[in-house]
Amino acid sequence: MSTPLLPKHGMLLRFAVAILLLGGSAGCYGFAGGGLPPHVRTVAILPFDNRTAEPALTQEVSDAIRIALEGRLGLRLAAEETADAVVSGSIVSYEPDIPLSFIQRGQGDVSVTRRKVQISMAVEIYDLVEGRMLWQRSRLIVDGEYDPPNEAMGREVAFDKLVNDIVDGAQSQW
Repeated sequence: MSTPLLPKHGMLLRFAVAILLLGGSAGCYGFAGGGLPPHVRTVAILPFDNRTAEPALTQEVSDAIRIALEGRLGLRLAAEETADAVVSGSIVSYEPDIPLSFIQRGQGDVSVTRRKVQISMAVEIYDLVEGRMLWQRSRLIVDGEYDPPNEAMGREVAFDKLVNDIVDGAQSQW
């Protein structure tokens, strides 16, 4: 059973601030000297196809990607009809409760002390102006460790890895 991210606003705000700080500490990614082609200034993020039993992931993934693309790549959000590029994909699996560490408390009594969430996705960034794929991963797997019962913290770590992989992947193509 997953822990809802409500009150999500505080956690999402902390996540947004962390992404912005990462962008600032990494040299403020932009168009000069790497990144996406210079004509890509706007992006549409399509709703991810969510094949999991966790409906909140669709919005959470979109929010994390939006924050990273705006903050680290300097892109502006736009409607698909007017965007220079589009990000799309699917959330293939979500495992919220993978045991990592155990403590034996007694005869036959074992307690899990550390767990992780794991998210498997397919993600692509498509250049609508030039009609070509900029970056794609058909099997992107990210995870985040947490101390039970704080699954939401593990999810934050996984989202951080997700946006790092997307931003790094997009930049490595140029």
